[in-house]
Amino acid sequence: MTEIAVTDTHGLIWYARAEWKKLGPEARKVYASAEEGRAAIYVPTLVLAEISEAARRGSIRFPGGFPHWVGRLFSSGGFLPVDLTLNIVLRADELYEIPERGDRLIAATAAHLGYPLLARDPEIGRVAGVQVVW
Repeated sequence: MTEIAVTDTHGLIWYARAEWKKLGPEARKVYASAEEGRAAIYVPTLVLAEISEAARRGSIRFPGGFPHWVGRLFSSGGFLPVDLTLNIVLRADELYEIPERGDRLIAATAAHLGYPLLARDPEIGRVAGVQVVW
C-alpha cells in the first residue's frame, strides 16, 4: 500500500541534507519510501519558498543550486508539489491556535488534502485535525 503525506519545511530540509537522525523513525520510513517510489509526499509551495530563502541565506546548499534540486526532487515521482489555494488559506484561517503563519498554512494543506503531516510537533496536527507522523 502506498503511503501519502504532506511534509513540513524542517522535515524536507533534513531529508535533503540526508540528516536522517533528525527525522523521527516513522517520518524516515515515509521519506525513504517516497525516494523509492513507494510513497507520495506532497510538498506545499510555501515549504519550497522557505527552503529557497534558507538557501539564499546560506543555511542550506544544493549542488547545482535550489532550482536544480527542486527539479530533481519532483522528477523522482515520490514528491508532488501542492499549490497554496484559496481553500487552504480559508482552512488556515480556522487554525489560529497555531502561532506561526507558515505552520498554519502547512497544517491547513494537510487538512485540506486529508493526509497525515510529516512534522515534529504533534500539537499542530491536533489543532488541524490531522495525524502527525514523526
